[in-house]
Formats: sequence, structure tokens, C-alpha cells
Amino acid sequence: MLNVNELRVSYGMSEVIHGISLNVGANETVAIMGRNGMGKTTLFKSLIGMLPSTAGEIRFQGDDLARAESYQRVAKGIAYVPQGRMVFPTLTVEENIKAGLEASGRKKVPNDIYELFPVLFDMRHRKAGNLSGGQQQQLAIGRALAADPKVLLLDEPTEGIQPSIIKQLAVTLNEIKQLRKISIVVSEQVLSFATAVADRMLVIDKGRIVHEAQGEQIDKAYISKFLSV
Repeated sequence: MLNVNELRVSYGMSEVIHGISLNVGANETVAIMGRNGMGKTTLFKSLIGMLPSTAGEIRFQGDDLARAESYQRVAKGIAYVPQGRMVFPTLTVEENIKAGLEASGRKKVPNDIYELFPVLFDMRHRKAGNLSGGQQQQLAIGRALAADPKVLLLDEPTEGIQPSIIKQLAVTLNEIKQLRKISIVVSEQVLSFATAVADRMLVIDKGRIVHEAQGEQIDKAYISKFLSV
């Protein structure tokens, strides 16, 4: 689905992503683990087109999108839930979700979004700025799903969310993958959450992928060394 080859991204003269390569298969969840400041958000912003890459390829279903605009990547089938959720606070829950419909051409909110997130249906007429952090995260994911993506990028989805909601979010993401048959790439620091959703884990350290493991090969103790301060 998504193939990244020797990707390099810079802020001005300072290179932040140093030749990262990764692949995401169909209906696969990949977790990218790492501490703050290691390049996770920069990588995700580059994948969705918010930051230009200075070198390398971003191929989505065979098409090179490295020079494509963000809206073109969304139209192709990549959706992005940014760190901090970034919902539209003065719009209602339903208006936020409908904002994601532009890419899919649909006029009506798909039923499965409200089935996956019942709280969004209950609060569909409430202003998004009045929701809790966990509810806003569900809304941000629902808005992204409204675009009917084939790959969903989630940047630090557990940030600022209470543990009970984190557990439920993991269950819901697994349901989304099976229901929608999509691929998910999630950047994360909470190892228990990543373990609950990921088929494969990558570790990013100082802008480079330094470790990769899947299934029974995932060594939690080893990966946690890259997450501690």
C-alpha cells in the first residue's frame, strides 16, 4: 500500500529525517515508536504533504506522491489525524465529520462512523470545542474516516487521554481495520497501546529507523529503552 524509500526531510538547513525507508502492507497496522523529538511528527507531516521532502520516494499503490500536494494525497486515499487532534472547535461534531466528506464525494456521514463511535452520534450537535480530549480524538479519527481512506496515519493518538479511553481506542482501531479493510500507521510512545494494535513495530531514533520487529519477535523490554527519557 505505502512504500517509503530513502526519505529525507529538513527544516531549513537542518535535516531531521535521514533516509528513512519503510513499507506498509494491505490491511496492516504499523506502529512507529520513539520519544518526543525523534522525528515521528516530521515523518508523518512529510507523508501527508505538509512538509516537503528533500529526497526519496513516497509511493502509494505504485504512484510516487513525493511531490503531490496534501489534498491530492487525501484524494488518492491517505488520511491524517494530527497530533493534538486539531478539530474545528466552533463547528459541531457532525459538521467536523462532514468536513472529511469532501475527498470521498459523499454527502451523508457513513453509518459505520457513528457505530464505531457512539458518543459522536450522541453529541453530533454539540460544538467540538466542548468535547473532552478522548472525545475529540474519536472525532478526529471519524473525520479522517469520512474521507474513505485506504491508509490512515495517526500521530500520537493517546496523548492527553485517560487510560480507560486508550484501551477502548485500541479496540476500536482494530475494529476499523477489519471493517474498512484499511492499513493504519500510528506513531506512539505508549507501548501497551501499540502492542494492542500493531502487527509490526518500527523504532525511530534521531530521524532514523533503528529497529523493526513483528509478532512474537517484538521485544517490549528492548523497545522500551527507546521510549524512556
